[in-house]
Amino acid sequence: MPKLAVVILAAGQGTRMKSKLPKVLHCVGDRSMLEHSYDRAKSLGANDIHIVYGHGGEQVKSKLAHLDANWVIQEEQKGTGHAVEQALPFISDEEMVLVLYGDVPLVRVETLSSLVEAAKQSGFGLLTALLDNPLGYGRIIRNPDGLVERIVEQKDGTAEELLVNEVNTGMLAVQAGRLRKWIHALENNNAQGEFYLTDVIAMAARSGVVINTVQPASIDETLGANNRVQLAELERYLQQRQAQQLMLEGVTLRDPTRIDIRGELSAGEDVEIDINCLFEGKVKLGDRVKIGPNCIIRNSDIGDDVVIDANSMIEKSHLSNDVMVGPFARLRPDSRLEAGAKVGNFVEVKKSTIGVASKVNHLSYIGDTTMGRDVNIGAGTITCNYDGANKHQTIIGDRVFVGSDSQLVAPITIEDGATIGAGTTLSRNAPAETLTLSRSPQKSIAGWRRPEKKSS
Repeated sequence: MPKLAVVILAAGQGTRMKSKLPKVLHCVGDRSMLEHSYDRAKSLGANDIHIVYGHGGEQVKSKLAHLDANWVIQEEQKGTGHAVEQALPFISDEEMVLVLYGDVPLVRVETLSSLVEAAKQSGFGLLTALLDNPLGYGRIIRNPDGLVERIVEQKDGTAEELLVNEVNTGMLAVQAGRLRKWIHALENNNAQGEFYLTDVIAMAARSGVVINTVQPASIDETLGANNRVQLAELERYLQQRQAQQLMLEGVTLRDPTRIDIRGELSAGEDVEIDINCLFEGKVKLGDRVKIGPNCIIRNSDIGDDVVIDANSMIEKSHLSNDVMVGPFARLRPDSRLEAGAKVGNFVEVKKSTIGVASKVNHLSYIGDTTMGRDVNIGAGTITCNYDGANKHQTIIGDRVFVGSDSQLVAPITIEDGATIGAGTTLSRNAPAETLTLSRSPQKSIAGWRRPEKKSS
């Protein structure tokens, strides 16, 4: 079986993006368009991946230097045929070459696998698409026997040829030895003075090579982005695809057009997600999770039977089973909520553990804290964990009750069963099973009169 070499063309300048960022670095979902193409090549099991980048595109190579690829520079922009030619010295004649594009990010692995298999059968595979409106695309022209014989561009086609609705996508797979011969024979006698990869189609047909064609499952697989409008369209296609997959796996989406997944989202059984939720990085949802509208969840692990109410934000956190969060709660990185814990509205938790069945119901800040089980934190309580230079720990034992509007000045320990009276500023450790409070004596001043405005 011949080795597979993938050539990704990423040298386009992308001037219509109106950006200093090279076109292929613009993102769809959680990654650049070029990374999407690279991921497809890796998923295919390519032996080698060659990325052709343009002169002045060093930013592409530097930003994506982590990719396991051979970076090939195209010093001058002389067309797609010329771009592929730059990679051929690194590819042996026996290898199968698959040509992809760094600005066409949504092609499915299954489609490319079919394309490679088609090429193995005859030596040449071509990805084409059937369009209701093929305006602007190169048309696939077949002979009376139905075999592909050439591609005609929109500006060059006759009236009859332009009625053809099968179009070229640019993606092809071909034996390297044959491709090398045809590319070396390319001419640039066209208005742009460029060497077009599409011209090898006619050369192959004239050589008696049967060009096997493959069609994608959906047209979005073949679309590229040359401007911000098209980039936004690709984003919606990607989100729609991911939403459909989630629903097929049993997730209820209240409105599948209003969910954004910028990373990897996995979900258990009977999960419900309301509108306008955003998932970033790697997020795992357990069984029977219910997520309210307008929530943001990043790089977090959510257990079974968790309820996340509206407008909550969770980042790099772990939620055990039966946890309740929100509405309007924020869990910052390294927060951990144990089974049955509750973090309510307008509560912020940072780098802390909320113990089993413990509650921080409203209007509180808990930072750098380890909290035991069955703790109740009253409204308006804050852990004063930062002294202006360093962060300090608060340790709260089991069955602690903290009254409203308390300040816990770290480093501090509240022992098991302690009660902290409302309005307390706690600056020393609180002993177990004891009421601790700090309040100024209450006074009522007889005869006091409220100031009045002076009459003008």
